[in-house]
Amino acid sequence: MAETSTVARPYAKAAFEYARDHEELQTWSEQLNRLGQVASVREMQKVINNPKLDTPRKVDMLIEVADVELNDAARRFIDHLGEKGRLPALAAISEQFETFRAEHDRRMDVVIVSAYDLDDKQQDTLGKALEKRLNREISITTQVDPTLLGGVVLRAGDTVIDGSVRGRLNRLRESLTA
Repeated sequence: MAETSTVARPYAKAAFEYARDHEELQTWSEQLNRLGQVASVREMQKVINNPKLDTPRKVDMLIEVADVELNDAARRFIDHLGEKGRLPALAAISEQFETFRAEHDRRMDVVIVSAYDLDDKQQDTLGKALEKRLNREISITTQVDPTLLGGVVLRAGDTVIDGSVRGRLNRLRESLTA
């Protein structure tokens, strides 16, 4: 079977484009997030993958457990996923929907790993510099890794900027042994 992210991408894109065009991004985001969370629970996975249950029943159970109100378009979307056997991909669809939404909103989540806790001023300074460089609104999450010795490692989407002392020492070691 194809990788889940590959299966999820066209469904997430279709849902995103519909939600964007109908100015329902927030609603769809909340609905898909809740459905994706419930669909990834082990007990619900057993229901979704149970060959003895018919597809409409699986969809109804998923929506009931998720306790989410779906508009007609969202209901048709979930019914379609059920018909195509793609309910197990709901979590990945939700995740990719959020990626499309972040790109549309020019938003990016950034993880800053440092050797010590960063104070608010340091986070603000890094955030402003990243917003300017990436031309996006930045949401920062911080982590502490004392093995870095000093400096920071920034992870923004697929981009990793290693400005740590450990990273610099590793690059120096590589250049000396090359």
